[in-house]
Amino acid sequence: MTSPTTAPRATRREWVGLAILSLACLLYVMDLTVLHLAVPAITEDLRPTSAQLLWIIDVYGFMVAGALVTMGTLGDRIGRRRLLLVGAAAFGAVSVLAAFSPSAEMLIVSRALLGITGATIAPSTLSLIFHMFQDAKQRTTAVGVWISAFSAGSAIGPVLGGLMLEWFWWGSVFLLGLPVMAALLVLGPRVLPEYRDPDAKRLDVLSAAMSVVALLAVVYGLKQIAQDGVTVAASVSIVAGVIVGVLWVRRQRRLDDPMLDVGLFRIRAFSSALVTNFLSIFVMVGYFLFIAQYLQLVLGQSPLVAGLWSLPSAIGFIISSNLAPRLLSGVRPGYVVAGGLATSTVGLVLLTQVDVRDGLLVLVLASVVISLGLGPVFGLTTEMIVGSAPPAKAGAATGMSETAAELGGALGIAALGSIAVTVYRGGVTSGLPAGLSPETTSAVKDTLGAALTVAADLPPATGAAVRAVAQQAFVSGLQLTSAIAALIAAVITVVAAVTLRSIPAPADPEEYPNDEVHESGCPTH
Repeated sequence: MTSPTTAPRATRREWVGLAILSLACLLYVMDLTVLHLAVPAITEDLRPTSAQLLWIIDVYGFMVAGALVTMGTLGDRIGRRRLLLVGAAAFGAVSVLAAFSPSAEMLIVSRALLGITGATIAPSTLSLIFHMFQDAKQRTTAVGVWISAFSAGSAIGPVLGGLMLEWFWWGSVFLLGLPVMAALLVLGPRVLPEYRDPDAKRLDVLSAAMSVVALLAVVYGLKQIAQDGVTVAASVSIVAGVIVGVLWVRRQRRLDDPMLDVGLFRIRAFSSALVTNFLSIFVMVGYFLFIAQYLQLVLGQSPLVAGLWSLPSAIGFIISSNLAPRLLSGVRPGYVVAGGLATSTVGLVLLTQVDVRDGLLVLVLASVVISLGLGPVFGLTTEMIVGSAPPAKAGAATGMSETAAELGGALGIAALGSIAVTVYRGGVTSGLPAGLSPETTSAVKDTLGAALTVAADLPPATGAAVRAVAQQAFVSGLQLTSAIAALIAAVITVVAAVTLRSIPAPADPEEYPNDEVHESGCPTH
């Protein structure tokens, strides 16, 4: 019989449940990375416009960001396990819909639905782990396994995606998660406990809708400006999104149970760590979009080879995210974060030196340096975000951390992607050979994938000229966005060193505030 002061130890059932939850999180991360390798094949098959292509890639992250807190509140009310199982079933069904999408518009809708269903899965995992593992040492081990699932997903995703694309069509990458979802549905009811919050907040549907509308309206305007220049429709969309966002903030301040506790931003350590985490993910996800396209569309590698070349970066991230916080446990975390950001700045500067002909080694080296630098940043800033909030608001702090992470990644793709599109179009417009039809010129100006498809059907000399111009324009966009990302990383290096320096270093790596994380979803890092 367990004494009142001794927490019960987990049994085999709980460890099996942990394995299932970790697989779900691994899948959650994989879905953020495998699509990048499929971009050339999607471009060739569905012929999306540049704006549609960006929507296909990042609407998933936007919908997850907009729905995370809402789904977390819903899980508190109806039960975390129930939400997880419903989300898993919906995720599997929508994955099939995405895999067989016949048009760019259908794929965008499918990716948006995947984001909503992914948000139903995310908030449940860590909450269930904390209820399954009451013993402190076992819980530390369980959380370590949970965190490692994300790193594993970032490493496995490109390789599995490359293998699928080597033998099957682009839609096959969406089917990778079906076995995991099936296992979750079969084993989940048997090994996972149910949990409901007796003090669950009321679900504010209006706040949830306003947050999504504000995000999508601003991003729509940015993408349209990148594709068509400044127009009335794009400007109105951005202004409307900003207005809805301001109204949303005012509503949160008035509500007794706000969707997000905006009062937490008055805590300096919290807001500084949150901004650092947000911009770090903005930089990393934003630049990663161009790597897979460069390897395939500029260097001509197969999806499998491109996926394998992404492994060194993923391995570097795994090593640095797991070892750096422990090796540097006596150093103030703010200085570790600043050092990591400074290292990533060096890598991003290296990335500006990639050229059309022989940029492979420079690209791989730059990617590894960036990953080694950013690896410890995400974990430490997440811990500082939660640890700096009052214990009673740790759950709200974690929800904001996860939302900021998703939003940072999606905005990184949207903003840096839009800049790259603008540079690409400018380079192509000024360099194309004379005599091309308006239809051909329009296709070449849209995306690099479309340009290579068109070039293959042109006379050899003309096709080679079009291919060279398009590839050079794409690399110019890669170089500029890398320079912008390097500048952002350099700025937040200084900000982190100054604003986070007051946070003391834990005496032992086990003292990082895992126990203060209550209601989190799966992070993207």
